[in-house]
Amino acid sequence: MQPRPNHGLRPVFCTIVPPHLLDKLSQADDPVLAAPARRTLEADGARRHQRQVTALAFAPHPPRTADAVPTKPRRTLYDCRHGTDLPGHKVRAEGDEPTQDASVNRAYAGLGATFDLLLSEYGRSSIDGKGLPLIGSVHYDEKYNNAFFDGEQMVFGDGDGEIFLDFTLAIDVIAHELTHGLTQYTANLAYQGQSGALNESVSDVFGSLVKQYSLGHSAEQADWLIGADILAPRVSGDALRSMKAPGTAYDDDVLGKDPQPASMDDYVETRDDNGGVHINSGIPNRAFYLLATALGGNAWERAGQIWFDVLTGGELTQNAGFTAFARLTVAAARSRFGEGDEAEAVLKAWSEVGVATR
Repeated sequence: MQPRPNHGLRPVFCTIVPPHLLDKLSQADDPVLAAPARRTLEADGARRHQRQVTALAFAPHPPRTADAVPTKPRRTLYDCRHGTDLPGHKVRAEGDEPTQDASVNRAYAGLGATFDLLLSEYGRSSIDGKGLPLIGSVHYDEKYNNAFFDGEQMVFGDGDGEIFLDFTLAIDVIAHELTHGLTQYTANLAYQGQSGALNESVSDVFGSLVKQYSLGHSAEQADWLIGADILAPRVSGDALRSMKAPGTAYDDDVLGKDPQPASMDDYVETRDDNGGVHINSGIPNRAFYLLATALGGNAWERAGQIWFDVLTGGELTQNAGFTAFARLTVAAARSRFGEGDEAEAVLKAWSEVGVATR
């Protein structure tokens, strides 16, 4: 598959299941559990390296012509048939009837739901704002325990059936990964340290918002869990992550305990996982949860709008840390809603997780 123009952006390889969790699983005594995890880690490492090399070859492309911005998604789904060549075999195009493959249909619906939220609530046509076609591939590799966005398309594994299930089962996982594309085309947050944790957190935020939007759930009704539907029954846990209570998503004899901190008091200093991007994302995740529930109603309307304004506003730098992001959310709340409940709730949310806004 030839790389598509990306207007000079340097895409990164982003997965829903963090390396630290797969590493823990790869050390399990049971080879039925360990072998798929090792295979997934190896495959992810190869893809990550390939993405880093490929990203250096991307050059700026001229902007698209001023065609009418599409108001309908343009989705194409492929079946890898348990191979690793992307995108695979074309199985469903935009407007086609559902197939006999539930994974294809779920991926198609999840991509559409993400497109719908961006357009209906924020006036953005696809992840690039210009109707970029959305491509997804299912049944990637054998017992592949992950889903990822590689800068060009979405890819979903079937899981090993023991710890992880088919990754298309969770609409928030689909939306999470596609949001990495949104970030790529807007703030392009560097995938390292606090900016990388913000990159991951933004994906969790909009992944949760797409789930809430599709279910019609208010902030109070939402479960605020990420990946609840992809954990197999044997796992002692609720999800991959909890935005409401980071550090409580799972406590399993094989996977270990959820390591996410809920505030800066427990910020994790590590060289692993690009400086803990999947771990420390719990801090801005909880800030968003606190804001959304304080404001009440539908989280995508005010809280989500503030986050979207920061992501697309042009002031968020690629290497922004938590404090810089927090200050911009305060400014965005005041710009859109004035000196009211929204700005006050933003200030309080960041204060509760220990992130300065002044």
